[in-house]
Amino acid sequence: MKTSAMLKRTLPLAACGALLLLGGCATPGGGVSAVKPEQLSGALNRVSWGVNLTTYQQAEKLGYDAWLEQQLHPSPARLPAAAQAQIDAMTITRKPLMQLNQDLEQQRKDADKIANDDEKKAAQQAYQQELNRIAKEAATRSLLRDLYSPNQLQEQMTWFWMNHFNVHQGKSNLRILVGDYEDTAVRAHALGKFRDLLSATLRHPAMIRYLDNEQNAANRINENYARELMELHTLGVDGGYSQRDVQELARILTGVGVNLGTTAPGVKKELQAQYVRQGLFEFNPNRHDYGNKEFLGQTVKGRGLAEVDEALDRLSRHPATARFISRKLALYFVADEAPPALVERMSATFLSTDGDIAAVLRTMFTSAEFAQSLGQKFKDPAHYVVSAVRLAYDDKVVLNTGPMLYWLTRMAEPLYGRQTPDGYQLTQSGWASPGQMTTRFEIAKAIGSGNAGLFKTDGPQAQERAAFPQLANALYYQSLQKTIAPATRQVLDQATSPQEWNTFLLSSPELMHR
Repeated sequence: MKTSAMLKRTLPLAACGALLLLGGCATPGGGVSAVKPEQLSGALNRVSWGVNLTTYQQAEKLGYDAWLEQQLHPSPARLPAAAQAQIDAMTITRKPLMQLNQDLEQQRKDADKIANDDEKKAAQQAYQQELNRIAKEAATRSLLRDLYSPNQLQEQMTWFWMNHFNVHQGKSNLRILVGDYEDTAVRAHALGKFRDLLSATLRHPAMIRYLDNEQNAANRINENYARELMELHTLGVDGGYSQRDVQELARILTGVGVNLGTTAPGVKKELQAQYVRQGLFEFNPNRHDYGNKEFLGQTVKGRGLAEVDEALDRLSRHPATARFISRKLALYFVADEAPPALVERMSATFLSTDGDIAAVLRTMFTSAEFAQSLGQKFKDPAHYVVSAVRLAYDDKVVLNTGPMLYWLTRMAEPLYGRQTPDGYQLTQSGWASPGQMTTRFEIAKAIGSGNAGLFKTDGPQAQERAAFPQLANALYYQSLQKTIAPATRQVLDQATSPQEWNTFLLSSPELMHR
């Protein structure tokens, strides 16, 4: 088999054996009721994007419980200056979404007006390249925050909710919108009330365009968003709603759309007070069905945008939503088979706190099930890539996230790249194939040797900074070494160079789990 041959050429026999364990083994969890001091690095691996020396020392100094409270209720994040400088230089930072959209819309219109075919094609390609550049900025900003933000849980929850309320950047002009969607609709509410998060995603043009609600109008119903709003975002497929509920919610959502222009539509005089424009979001009463609706067993009186808020209140406070969201959080943070008793306790917290996400997370993070599961949750590609770079380079800021973006694409989990609204799979079965494991070994080798290109910029004035990863550090000897199985230690002992030792550690079964 090609995979086995490749591994045998690169590794000693014992190391090859260790890598073969990657597909299924996990470090054993302890039967304890709360996180013990010796489990600190394991807990940090789960709550953060991956333990590193800086995070470990901070949590050790504060104590795990105090550190966790800071993560659940974070202060505004201060990134390292070198990371913040990269973000500050981005177009998506310097231009508000309205202006960015207007500039790109003008570029598109100008290109379409060109009479010469060759010139028109070149202008249209330039427009597409600009869309790609804007989307890459958003992905780079996201990775820089994942790597260096002190508010690690907020960044992890941003990824979780972006996956839950998934949009695909390849549709329409979503490459312009996705960075603002992540920053203002999702990240801003990632640890707040679920109702606020739900509303923010509903009102963002990225979601409206992705699920076709701008095409949803009275007497011309489009059910796409209404269906996903219940099936994927709130109640779940088994949440007890009917096809009639989908149709009625679609009627409620009529008129919710996007206005990419600078002028308002002509609204009937008697409906002008109902018109709403907030940024690119628009509620156009001309397109709304003002008839009464029967939704989830209750009447919703036809009165405009207020109907949407009433529907969101019902959906966000429904017991099925509490169970669905709690189960998905437990699946992401605890185990591929979410523990039913834990899900019930989380659901009870969700309902009693009116959907307070931080409170639900606290119930989960302080549970016996969470402590017992540490080290057993298989990393999806995003967790593997980010955790490996965090461990290898700590707070030394990368100059180029391009290699990380490329690795995520190779492993079929690019940011904003899931075409279907269900988001990426959160369980091991989606990511533990032999091909995935081979790619992870290649990534481990690139990072471990210091040749990944993370500290070399692109372009005519390229910069390069020497950066060899220091994995055999205090964190390893104080904590990680105790979690390494004897077979992995044997492999590490066979390393003939620091580069090889780094590679073996980063590709070990223990580093594939969190």
